[in-house]
Amino acid sequence: MTRQVISTTAAPAAIGPYSQAVRCGNLVFTAGQGPLDPVTGNIVPGGIREQAARTFENLKAILEAAGTSLNRVVKANVYLKDLNDFSAMNAVYASYFEGASEGLPARTTVEVARLPRDILVEIEMIAEA
Repeated sequence: MTRQVISTTAAPAAIGPYSQAVRCGNLVFTAGQGPLDPVTGNIVPGGIREQAARTFENLKAILEAAGTSLNRVVKANVYLKDLNDFSAMNAVYASYFEGASEGLPARTTVEVARLPRDILVEIEMIAEA
């Protein structure tokens, strides 16, 4: 099966030896994305709501660069620094999937000990291309 690396300047550049996303067959696998401003590379100011929204905007940009969209996401993994932020993150999450014509993706959400640069949330997705 052919693999295609996906890259866009509309999302933060990879900060390590990985791709923003890889398309394999009819699936797109994103790398974990966080609340980094794609222009400055800085963490967006604010709390979990602001960080979750920026994370979704980054994922949206990557999926669009791959020729797909949030509407085509089949699986999401959410990593939270603090599970007490679940409700606020979930509200932002739901807003990005309002009117999902193909149904909501499967999802796993876990609390982790630490995330890169001490961000509050990281999300990765698998979408149908």
